[in-house]
Amino acid sequence: MSGASVSYSHVQEPPEHLTKRVAKDHVVAFHYALREVRPDGTVSHWLESSFGRQPLLYLHGHNNVVPGLEAGLDGKKAGDQLSVTLSPEQAYGLRTSNEVLRVPIKHLAQAPAAKHLKPGVIVGVKTNKGVRNMLVLKAGKFNVDVDTNHPYAGRTLEYQIEILGVRTATEREVSQRRPGAR
Repeated sequence: MSGASVSYSHVQEPPEHLTKRVAKDHVVAFHYALREVRPDGTVSHWLESSFGRQPLLYLHGHNNVVPGLEAGLDGKKAGDQLSVTLSPEQAYGLRTSNEVLRVPIKHLAQAPAAKHLKPGVIVGVKTNKGVRNMLVLKAGKFNVDVDTNHPYAGRTLEYQIEILGVRTATEREVSQRRPGAR
């Protein structure tokens, strides 16, 4: 092939969000699926998944996701797929007994219809620190008794993760400790 020449002037560097690595003060976009790893080593069905929906965004290094997951994502980049198994201490903590609270139904965020408000249902409870998910133990006409432990407390959890993008956070996002801060 005499006389052939190749020009690379049209080759562009990949976008920043595809090459940056997860580090403090970076916004991470990812999909996840979550299941429980039982004491005998078997796994449950998938408990939650963001696949097929909007990805989760969080500001890395500011305790916006469970500690073990944040540690497992450190240094990864877009396109990485990984499995992270977390002990209860690395995830939502150990269960503590006597954590029952009686809550007026009017204090539930988006309370389900009365017929769906029964033991075993997870509800959002409005607190002075925002909405917290809690497990219904008993439902009455005006109140529900909830377990204030996180619903996944005491469980070993396995996350399947796909990182979609990583970018440097804005100063405002860092100061407000969350992505998309305005």
